[in-house]
Amino acid sequence: MTELESVRLDKWLWAARFFKTRKLASDAVSGGKVHLNDQRTKPSKEIRPGAKLSISKDNYTWDITVIALSEQRRPAKEAALLYEESAESQEKRQHQIIQQRELFGFSHREHKPNKRDRRLIHRFKQG
Repeated sequence: MTELESVRLDKWLWAARFFKTRKLASDAVSGGKVHLNDQRTKPSKEIRPGAKLSISKDNYTWDITVIALSEQRRPAKEAALLYEESAESQEKRQHQIIQQRELFGFSHREHKPNKRDRRLIHRFKQG
């Protein structure tokens, strides 16, 4: 985290680890999934500390305040220091996660059969 005056929004979202690539961050901003101070914006918009962002991704929403700027992608622990999330946002997202777990079970993906399971499936199919 260096002393920068401003950083491009898409670069900051990538550095703060909200998106895996700058292209994904840029597409999300262009697609209206990211709002700066409650308004749609462009990926090239320069942001400064104190900016309020609303990020929608994978049916979850983060309402955050930018605390620090970075142009480099750092470890997750350092990236989490770049922003502060509101308590309401955290609570709402945790509630959504709990609802999904109840709806789909622990994980919405079924586990891949292991060797023993494959043998049992094969025996069953053989008769």
